[in-house]
Parts: sequence; C-alpha cells; structure tokens
Amino acid sequence: MTAPDALPVAGRAEVRRAAGRLVRADGRAFALVLALNALAALFGLAGPWLLGRIVDEVRAGGGAGAVDRLAFGILLCALAQLLLARWGRYAGHRFGERTLARVRERFVERALALPASVVERAGTGDLTTRGTADVTTVGTTLRDAGPVLLVDGVQALFLAGAVCALDWRFGAIGLLGLTPVAWAVRRYLRRARDAYLAEGAATSGVAEVLAATAAGARTVEAFGLGARRVAASRAALDASLRTRLRTLRLRSEFFPVVDFSYVVPVAGVLLVGGALHTHGAMSVGAVVTGAVYLQQLVGPLDEVLMQVEQVQSGSASFARVEGLAGAPRGAGGESAAPVDDRIEVSGARYAYDRGGEVLRGVDLTVRPGERLAVVGPSGAGKTTLSRLLAGVDAPTAGSVTVGGVPVTALGPERLRRQVVLVTQEHHVFLGTVRDNLLIAEPAAADEALLAALAAVGADAWVRELPDGLGTALGGRDGLATDGSQAQQLALARVVLADPHTLVLDEATALLDPATARHTERALAAVLAGRTVVAVAHRLHTATDADRVAVMEDGRLTELGTHEELVEAAGAYAALWRSWHGGAPPAGAARGPSAGPVAD
Repeated sequence: MTAPDALPVAGRAEVRRAAGRLVRADGRAFALVLALNALAALFGLAGPWLLGRIVDEVRAGGGAGAVDRLAFGILLCALAQLLLARWGRYAGHRFGERTLARVRERFVERALALPASVVERAGTGDLTTRGTADVTTVGTTLRDAGPVLLVDGVQALFLAGAVCALDWRFGAIGLLGLTPVAWAVRRYLRRARDAYLAEGAATSGVAEVLAATAAGARTVEAFGLGARRVAASRAALDASLRTRLRTLRLRSEFFPVVDFSYVVPVAGVLLVGGALHTHGAMSVGAVVTGAVYLQQLVGPLDEVLMQVEQVQSGSASFARVEGLAGAPRGAGGESAAPVDDRIEVSGARYAYDRGGEVLRGVDLTVRPGERLAVVGPSGAGKTTLSRLLAGVDAPTAGSVTVGGVPVTALGPERLRRQVVLVTQEHHVFLGTVRDNLLIAEPAAADEALLAALAAVGADAWVRELPDGLGTALGGRDGLATDGSQAQQLALARVVLADPHTLVLDEATALLDPATARHTERALAAVLAGRTVVAVAHRLHTATDADRVAVMEDGRLTELGTHEELVEAAGAYAALWRSWHGGAPPAGAARGPSAGPVAD
C-alpha cells in the first residue's frame, strides 16, 4: 500500500502519453530507425526464399550456375541485412540517448519545482531512488532494450507475414503453435507492472532508511538507537527481497513456456508440409522455406521476449519518474504581485500528517522594516511558524499573506525576492565558491559576490583560497568546508537574493562567538530597512528586537517590546528570569542595533 505522503506514480495512460511525447520530440530519428529495420527485415526474408529456390532447382536438375547465382544472392542479401541492422541499431542507440537526456532534464526540472514540504514528507530516499536507480533503468531500456525491440520486432513481424504469404496453412500452424507464447506473455504483463512498481517502492524504502540513519548518525549514537536502526534496515531489506523474489518468480514461470512453444511450429510445418508434398500440393523448396522462416522467427521473437522483462522494469521505472508530473507544485509566476511588504498571519493552524496540531490559530502582523523576535519553549511552534512565514509550508487552516497575496501562491523567483528562510542547516553544493553563490543571483558579477562575502565576514578566507572564487568545494578533490564556512556561504546567498523579509531560525548557531558577532554586525548593516523575523532560542537576542512574540503550545500568547513584556510579568518575564537566574533591572537598556539574529 502506498503511503499517503509518497510521491505519485504515473498511470498506464499517462505513461503512454509521455512516451508518445518523447517519440514525437525526435520523430525523424524514430522514423529512420523504423525504416532501417524494415529494410533489414526485408533483405532477411530473401535468404530462406532463395534457399527454397535452390532446393527446387536441384530437384529439377538445374545446373551449378543457377545454384551459384542464387547462393550469391543469399550472400548479398545477408550482407545488406547485416549493414542495415547495424545502422538501425546505431540510430536506435542515438535516439535512446537523446530521449534519455530529455527524461533526465525533465526529472530535474520537476524535482526542483517540488515544494520543500512535499519532499520532506515523501522522504528524500524516494526522490533520490527515482532520480538515480529509476532513471538509470529507463536509460538502459531506451539505450539497449529499445533498439533490440525495434530491430527484432520488425523482423519477427515480417517473418510471420512471409510464412502466411507462403501458405495460409503454414501461417495457421505458426499461429496455433505460438498460442502458448501469447498466453504466457499476457499473463506476465498482467502482473509484472505492479510487481516492478512494488520493487521500486521497496528500493526507495531501503534508501530512505539508510539516508535517515546517515543524516542522524550523531543522534543515533547519542541516544543508543543503533539496534533500532539496524532493525529498521533489516525490515526494509526484507521487504525489498520479497519484491525481488516476486519478479524473479514471474520470470521463472514465463520463459519455460516460451522455450517449449518454439519447437511446435517448426515441427508442425515439416509434418504438414511433408504430407502436402506427398500429395503433390507443395514443393520441397516451399516446405524448406516455410520451416526456415519459422526457425528464423525464433531468433527475433526470443530476443523480443527476453527484452519484455527489461521493458516491464523500465516501464515501471518510467512511471515512477513520470509520476513527479502529478506531484504538488510550487506556485507558478502568474500570481498577483504583493501590494506592499506587510506580512499578515490570520488564524493560522498547522498539523503534521503523522502528529498533532502544532499551530492553533495564530494571528500576527509583521510590519515592514521591523525586527521581530519569536521566542518560547521547545515545541511551542516557533520553527513551524517560521516555515509558514517563508512559504515552505502552507497552513492547514487560516492564511499567511504578504502584501495581500498568500505566500505559498508566489512563484519561486518572486518568493525569493520577498521572503527567505535561513536555518541552522546549510548545504555546500559540489562546484566552485562562485557556483555556490550564483545559485542566489545567476547574473551577479564577481565584485557583487565578493561584496556579499564581505558582508558576512567570509571574504578573508575566500581570498586566501588557491583559486579564490574559482576554488572547488566538496567531493573527492574539492575543499572541505567547516560548519561556520558553510553557514557564511549560505548567508552570503541570502545577501545576494536581496529579500525584503528575512526569517532567521538560529542562522548563526554554528559560528564561534567571535565570528558570530562579526556576522551579526555585518548583517545588521546589510539588512538596514528590511524586515527581520528571528526565531530566538536564546533570549538575549530578543532585547535587540522592535517587538517580541511569545509562542506557547502553538499559540501566540504575548506580543510587545522587551521592556513591556518584562514589566507585564507574564510568560516572557518568567522565561527571562529563568534564563538569567533572576529578575532583570527595571527598564533594562536595549543592546546595540545589531539585529535580532539568533546565535
């Protein structure tokens, strides 16, 4: 059974339509492949027919010259068939590679268009498996199985037509003899798609367990969860093994029936043809031609049937790859433009599918240009609120708007200019320092990149790199970055994106105190006049905010300045006393305007 949060799988009709679009995208090449294979098949039919002529010529007392001419014709036709078939296979491989490139490009585009919440709920293991194992299987099918099917499928069709044209009785014998093959293929196809889809889902499950275990390795070690993770891995591997045994069982039932069925048509043609020749109704050459045609039919038909397994596996993988077309999308670029930068949260509620409600009717207005700190105990809903403000998740009830437009209705480009969420988790992409920064602003010049790095205090160490902005990061040969450097690169991307609102969830948590203070001062200068919402897990940063919002049990319980909330002697004052071990002096002075960046 498919999990409710799993990425969708394309149906049979959707897969057929998608395959049709791929063929039409390179229609000329596909037509060339068909034409070459058809010509190769036609030349292949000439050999058995000429062999039958040789038999009849010999029985009629023909001389060696006639036999030699016919034998030379067989040689020429075989050579032409070989060259055309090789050309057709080469053209088929090129068609398959170009088509695979389109599949990969479309998959990447669709994956990048997925909202972060969809990926998180479905699990990165499933998306990774679809982008690696499934795309690879599709590539193997297009590159290897596809050309083989075209070549041998056309040959089998022409051979079957030649048998029927030679004598309708031979055609009937061939049809009856191959009936078990048709039955076995139909039975196999009826069950194979679901079996291979289940195998793909089980493979995704294994990848998800391994990815989650690797990502949380420190947590697993700290809490002694090793045995549980091993048990979860075993369960996922067992499920994967069961699905693989199921597909293996289908193949083991399919091929023995096929192998036996090949013998029946040839034996039938020889028996019936011999009887017809005995009664003078057919020449020996015709009997030989019919038997050779059916024997030749075994080769391409066997290749076609051998590729059925690969085609079914590839079809199931293509359904999983194409399934991203049906996944929820981020908004396009056609939404209305926000009239201003005011953020309004009205009656916002949010509940995770596998847990309870974490936001319970939050109402909040974030005024343009203000610094708002969001504080509260662990589990109060601070991070969830920050994700809603940044458009990562949509509220399950209520609304979150910017300038009157729902945040989740903004297209990626417009959203990036409006609101950006910066968390403790930062990723350094494979590529150069320049590549990592251009993600935020592809048109930025090197001077702008260096200015952004300087704004977050990272220009010094970047200038000391061997190739400066061109230094490769990550991978086997690239420079390894530590946590603070990765965080500074992420913050530099924020500076380049130039949003009007920044939502910070412990954005400088991984920096050492000296670097954190320097980064905060730099950000304070860069973000002057912008809206900043900081999730403050440590209360001292709240003193620099224009207002403080207190979250408790998914609700906004207090809102005001630091001094107002301390004097109100409510939840915030209790948190402040707990943090400092006593009540603060009355009218505590605000710190320097460094911005409420959480550390």
